[in-house]
Amino acid sequence: MVRIRMFEDIDLEKEIHVDPNSIPIFKSKMEHYYILIEEIDVTSANIIKQEMLSRGGDVAIHKYAINHKIDKTNILLIGTKKQYDLLIKKLSTMNYWDIPKVKESLDKVFKNIKKRKWEYTINNNRNLSLGENSKIMGILNITPDSFHAPSRIKSVEQAIEQAKKMIKEGAEILDIGAESTRPGSESVELKEEIERVIPVIKELRSEFSDIVLSVDTYKSEVAKLAIENGADIINDISGMRFDKNMVNVVAEAKLPIVIMHIKGTPKNMQKNPYYENCISELMEYFEERIEYANKHGIDQIIIDPGFGFGKRVQDNLNLSFNISEFRALGYPILMGHSRKSTIGNILNLPDTKDRLEGTLALTSYYALKNIEIIRVHDVQENYRVVKTIEALRGYKKY
Repeated sequence: MVRIRMFEDIDLEKEIHVDPNSIPIFKSKMEHYYILIEEIDVTSANIIKQEMLSRGGDVAIHKYAINHKIDKTNILLIGTKKQYDLLIKKLSTMNYWDIPKVKESLDKVFKNIKKRKWEYTINNNRNLSLGENSKIMGILNITPDSFHAPSRIKSVEQAIEQAKKMIKEGAEILDIGAESTRPGSESVELKEEIERVIPVIKELRSEFSDIVLSVDTYKSEVAKLAIENGADIINDISGMRFDKNMVNVVAEAKLPIVIMHIKGTPKNMQKNPYYENCISELMEYFEERIEYANKHGIDQIIIDPGFGFGKRVQDNLNLSFNISEFRALGYPILMGHSRKSTIGNILNLPDTKDRLEGTLALTSYYALKNIEIIRVHDVQENYRVVKTIEALRGYKKY
């Protein structure tokens, strides 16, 4: 009998009875990686291609790199982990042209993609473990104008009841926001945002001592008050860009920060957004924001590519399909796609009330990709999808 096996499904010890000590050796030969590095001088590119070829891998380069008709080329390295290890060892002896840059990039990528579990410290010295499964983040909109009308909450009492329901249905994190960031929305005055969100956070923390509370705000004063009243995570759509004091508040609190990508502001972000290369632009943005955060002593970071924030349908689908590329950053990922207009455009459904199935389809894809946090309006339905995907991935336990 001959069977084609998927790498993720092979149990070498159980099926082949190999020596357990040899498993890492086999895995280094079985795991293939495709790594894109941009803007490398052609001399370095040609050398790296030959070095990788001699180790059984390959490097795709520009067709005119070989005769130097161009100065720079993107390179796509193709190989197993073992081949990369051998390449990196050789590149470490070649300190000229762009070769050190390539070596540094490869070191960083392999260091970061090994990270699959994070232990973050939240309020009252509690722990937030991310990476073992996809956690559902329930949305609590304390706004009169959220894009999905049924999610609008008008009172503290209603927020408590909705929170109880979400927790019962499987939410492990609640995200509380008091300013709509739908396309075209106006900013809310600081005083009004505080009056909306702080009483809710205070009451939620009193009622639910263990639930993880996230505050959705880009204003540092709101974040500071939210933390003082029990918030565990700051979810900033601007990635700490709209309010320059936000970085100081987060650094002082030593709590996790969600750094999201947005092109423009909520008011203008959907006015003809354009990208030459969506993934490259987002990666460059996150690398800069992570460096900025790290310089201020912040390392408890969660990455949010910003589905629907200054992006076209094709951009949202691109970043979703290629979500694993963000693993190179080395931080957990959050996706917030729930009932958004991209789903409406795909399915020709202008009413947000009709977009549940499309939301669940994307949730299942993100769960398959082990996305750490999935932010949604409909907790029960999304939780059931995530649990089913987890069972599928871990079917051997059944």
